[in-house]
Amino acid sequence: MKINKIKKMKNGKYKLELDNKESIITYDEVILNNNLLFNKEIDSDIFNKLNNENDYYNIYSKVIKYITTKMRSKLEIIKYIEKLGVSSKDKMIDDLMNINLINDEMFLRAFINDKINLTNDGLFKIKKELLSHDIDEKLIDEELAKYDENIFRNKLNKIAVKKIKSNIKSSKYILKQKLFNDFLNLGYSRELINEVLSQININDDKQIEREYNSLYKKLSKKYKGNELDFQIKNKLYSKGFNQESINELKKMDSY
Repeated sequence: MKINKIKKMKNGKYKLELDNKESIITYDEVILNNNLLFNKEIDSDIFNKLNNENDYYNIYSKVIKYITTKMRSKLEIIKYIEKLGVSSKDKMIDDLMNINLINDEMFLRAFINDKINLTNDGLFKIKKELLSHDIDEKLIDEELAKYDENIFRNKLNKIAVKKIKSNIKSSKYILKQKLFNDFLNLGYSRELINEVLSQININDDKQIEREYNSLYKKLSKKYKGNELDFQIKNKLYSKGFNQESINELKKMDSY
């Protein structure tokens, strides 16, 4: 078979038009690898070789798209390649590493930067996710150590202030417990969480007044006098309001 024409297509591939009216859709790498710009004759061996290389580069282009859509770790890319059923997996990995599309150090830096700038995740959660990508723990610790702890302290403060502003019913005790658990789940250390929460002043006067009025309306249908006071106090205690706040509320209510 003889190549009559090599035509570049809009998708970046090339079309080889043969003298037997057949055509082959291929890649520039395949053309260069097989010296097709100068060798116009294709025998059966070369034809089969072209098909095999086309299969390789069809999958290779899918992997390139997968990587360029979002930065991936080496582990993610290997799993994707295996899913596609590549026979020459090692060659593809080497090819990708040679052009720096597989680079766990770059992935590590980009991953941490995105997590810190785009999420509320703490150090422990970020590290756990990176370890799941099979990134070297020493590299993770070295990169995370470059970030000032004040970045994470400020994050916690902002989250806490926002949640406190939206709090309409929880006591400060319950709210701090919720914040503590939320911050733990986000991957912050107990020490940092306790430090931040100890410096936050939460006023729950409106909350206790609202709860008191709600309980009074509900329980006064069943209890009266001292028994009503006792039941209301117990309910308020169970909701995390302290005795001082409850007694202060009662004083105000007596006027």
